[in-house]
Amino acid sequence: MITAIAPCTRPMTASLAIANRLAEIQPSPTLAIASLAATLKQAGRPILNLSIGEPDFDTPTFIREAAREAMERGLTRYTPAAGTPSLREAIQAKFRKDNQLDYPVTSILVTPGAKYALYALTQCLLNPGDRVVIIAPYWVSYPDIIRLSGAECHILQTDATDRYAIDIDALDASLKPPTRLLILNSPGNPTGVHYPRSQLDAIGSVVRRHPQIVIVTDDLYEKILWQGLPFLNLAMVCPDLVDRCVVINGVSKSHAMTGWRIGYAAAPPALIQAMADFQSHTVSNANSIAQAAAEAALSGDSSSIDQMVAAYHARHDYLVPRLNELNGIRVQPADGTFYAFADCRPHLGLNPAISDDQALACDLLERTGIAVVPGSAFGAPGHLRLSYATDDQTLEIAVSRLQEYFS
Repeated sequence: MITAIAPCTRPMTASLAIANRLAEIQPSPTLAIASLAATLKQAGRPILNLSIGEPDFDTPTFIREAAREAMERGLTRYTPAAGTPSLREAIQAKFRKDNQLDYPVTSILVTPGAKYALYALTQCLLNPGDRVVIIAPYWVSYPDIIRLSGAECHILQTDATDRYAIDIDALDASLKPPTRLLILNSPGNPTGVHYPRSQLDAIGSVVRRHPQIVIVTDDLYEKILWQGLPFLNLAMVCPDLVDRCVVINGVSKSHAMTGWRIGYAAAPPALIQAMADFQSHTVSNANSIAQAAAEAALSGDSSSIDQMVAAYHARHDYLVPRLNELNGIRVQPADGTFYAFADCRPHLGLNPAISDDQALACDLLERTGIAVVPGSAFGAPGHLRLSYATDDQTLEIAVSRLQEYFS
């Protein structure tokens, strides 16, 4: 059975003891699986990596050219902590055009990745003893980012049988003090489900009864929705709640720019200023060259996005039906993103060595060379997340191996 590489066992001296707040923090399981898969591949194993959530397309040429031009112009120095004025204006224009949200530039912060935007927010907003509601299945980093603020997680479970809809009564009960923050992610990682207007309306009705609640709307997969399905978030559907919403987004998924590390947040100016001050003392500012590239991405031709989304949609329509043909596997069709979230619970316990989804993922990697992420990392034990941000041939080979494995 494949296991992670063993850590150094040399005793830690008292002077090097790790801070208590890191006791419950775990490495990102998506990156851990991807790293193990890469190690096996370097050792000569024929690995099919369906674990990492990263577009398999190159960053569009015009964006790379903008970065090259920025270097030639000498834009290689510190920028304002909140981001360059021109990028913030491009984000402002994006919100107006795509989301009908009219933010002043002072309500916009550029961050080194959308993950850091959420981290800065939790550090600036939350106190020890506060509570944050997250919806399971959830993105793997939410719980650890919350714990680093000293706050606690309250997890609301959802189920594929009703397309991961939120139980409104349970939400209402969970938002009572000491709850301070609610995080919504749509279309969601790992489910790919997008909240319809009716669900967002119902959420808004509940949130209005709890005036202490701030809502994060994590929109990182906004652009990766299948044709004909309009993107909506809570701020768009419930404009009276805009001043209580923090909208987080970025260019990583939409423009195949994961390594460029540019995210952004929009919120009331006082909160954005606090987050910018926090950022100035931690990472200073986002990369200056990447900011120029992101400005080009948001202001330029969007045809590359359409091409990528069409490819993801075609892969989804190939992969999901075939997964549902496998013995004991069930997958809810997605509205967007590039993930299939497979319920594999009937296969757990059949072999004493495979009692949970982590053991199943390891056995799958060992026996078939397919790297996937255990669902327990997303708050959904017994599931596996498969990324189809890869080429068609890889998916076809993976399906063949999965058919043999689950036969």
